[in-house]
Amino acid sequence: MTDALWLLLGAGAFFAGFVDAVVGGGGLIQIPLLFSSLPQHAPATLFGTNKIASIVGTASAAVQYARRVRIDFRIVLPGAAAALIGAWFGAKSVALLDPTLVRPLVLSLLIAVAIYTYLRPNFGTDAGAPLPLATTRLRIAVIGVTIGFYDGFFGPGTGSFFIFLFIRALHMDFLQASASAKILNFSTNLAAISFFAGTGAILWKVGLLMAACNLAGAVTGSSMALKHGTRFVRRFFLIVVSALIAKMAWDMISTH
Repeated sequence: MTDALWLLLGAGAFFAGFVDAVVGGGGLIQIPLLFSSLPQHAPATLFGTNKIASIVGTASAAVQYARRVRIDFRIVLPGAAAALIGAWFGAKSVALLDPTLVRPLVLSLLIAVAIYTYLRPNFGTDAGAPLPLATTRLRIAVIGVTIGFYDGFFGPGTGSFFIFLFIRALHMDFLQASASAKILNFSTNLAAISFFAGTGAILWKVGLLMAACNLAGAVTGSSMALKHGTRFVRRFFLIVVSALIAKMAWDMISTH
């Protein structure tokens, strides 16, 4: 590997960490970068390497948010446990089904999420009335296991789906939803690392370099989100979801 390639991977990981800390979607940057830079390695190896880089940034962002944003761990921790279980079974299902089969459905859902958010300027700018604890726990468990399975199975847009559903179903604002999503995302990353470490060799040197850069990006991104508040996160959310839509649409067109 050349110095230029190390620099490219580090810079990409920094930007991915920044995006992921604000609204999720860092995989949109990091995974294509790894596949284009290291085409000689097996997909399982690159996915595992990506998760090593991502989990450090996700953990850092979660800590940053937890210091400044009220996170109800009575709700979030059961959701994280459900997400971990869902992600593990999702990763195992990759061997049984072709993940690209779900691409048209995911693209349609992302378009619906973008339109809904755009047409409702106040969506997620303020937290709604709190729900009963039992109801919230049940809903976050369902969200956790469902989106966790999706993350282990396919992945693009996981953070965006978590945030949207937390606002819509759990009455959080964008900042609370983003903070809570980091904890569930940490669980899904942990499950994926456990799976990929057992099925493919992880590129530890690459993963650790990208982890350090992803961490720096996550610290920067979470600081900006906390400084500028829910409206900044909402705008960034729409940008990232639009980029996800464009990327997935292009992938579908180019493979036909």
